[in-house]
Amino acid sequence: MLRKIRDRDIWVIYAAVLLLSVAYGTAISVLAIHLDGQGLPRERMGWLAAAFALGIVSFSVPAGGFVQRFGAKTTMLVALLGYAVCITAFPFPRSLGLLAAVRFLDGACSAAIWVSAETALLARADKEHRGFVMSLYAIAMAIGYVVGPGISAAVVANWGTRSSFFAAGAIACLSALVVATKLGRIEAQEAAHEEGEPLAETKTRAFLVFWRVKTSCFATFAYGYFQSSVVLFLPLYLVGSKGVAPERTILVTGFFAAGMLAMSTWASRMGDRHGHLLVMRVLGTIGAAMVASFVFLPSFELMCGAVFVAGATLAAISPMSLALQGVVSERRDLGRANAYYNAAYAVGMLIGPPISGVLFTQSGGAAMLFHLAALWVSFVVLTIVFAADDPRSRAARAARDDRERTAEGALS
Repeated sequence: MLRKIRDRDIWVIYAAVLLLSVAYGTAISVLAIHLDGQGLPRERMGWLAAAFALGIVSFSVPAGGFVQRFGAKTTMLVALLGYAVCITAFPFPRSLGLLAAVRFLDGACSAAIWVSAETALLARADKEHRGFVMSLYAIAMAIGYVVGPGISAAVVANWGTRSSFFAAGAIACLSALVVATKLGRIEAQEAAHEEGEPLAETKTRAFLVFWRVKTSCFATFAYGYFQSSVVLFLPLYLVGSKGVAPERTILVTGFFAAGMLAMSTWASRMGDRHGHLLVMRVLGTIGAAMVASFVFLPSFELMCGAVFVAGATLAAISPMSLALQGVVSERRDLGRANAYYNAAYAVGMLIGPPISGVLFTQSGGAAMLFHLAALWVSFVVLTIVFAADDPRSRAARAARDDRERTAEGALS
């Protein structure tokens, strides 16, 4: 592992991301029950989540510009401190408007953190190891989401749900301290462009960059739509339809992250070997079936098992989509591609909770889960239609062989 990743700054980013994800897990695991305890209607919860996603949508592309101008370290540090302030302040507002404003700023800071961290990691990793580097990035995130709910459960038991947000803010400050003291300065040109290459020669038409990473973008769109919906409404479904005690629902996030942790590295290696889209297609198929079957499970233990499998399949798609993006994108285009990638994730988060909230309110939790399963089926279909997007796929190799035969025929 150390031979594959010799750059010290990559490990520093992993440490910062690990602490950040602990903060995320600490706060997210109590978000639904905190808002429910404040008497916020379920449909408004969906719109509040949409405010968070709107912050990501609004700032994903500008964040790429900030990384290019100020460097990844400065962008990441400022954004981490901004997130710490937002999550600490979240329990205080009482009006929906102020809550939405805090969540919007939370989303904007999160977008800047993700774009700066992912651009720096992909730029510093060797091309043949990018899948491995991004799988460890996903593992760092997953470990935090496993640890965070445990911290939250202990905090809530002693001091209530509000204290979980204070704990998350403190952990985010610790992540910022790691970046400030341990991370070397990553210049914008180093993160976004080939070394020594003139900036004017690195510009590629925006549509062409997006078209190269469209399957990665749809993967993260589906994941953002799914994740933001289940974080809000799955705990409420468990309490209302399955009779699960509210405090037990805190553990659901941990089981999902544990599944991702168990599967991510293995899946990424399979993707590097056999093609990322092929492996994502298999995982998406299994995950869609698991989400649909969740409705019929009779016990909380089986539900936790289902959540674990969903994390092992659907959450493992996320690092592979990043790895695929790193493979198909030119080094000079990584910043722009990451901006599109995170914007797609945010669009999914933006429209997922309102639609899921309406379905949950009008048709019940089962209908909501079935429509999420259908979303992943749509992703599986897309991976078949655009199989040639993956340079390791059989379709891409066949297309390259055809071009080579055509060229040989023209020469002869």
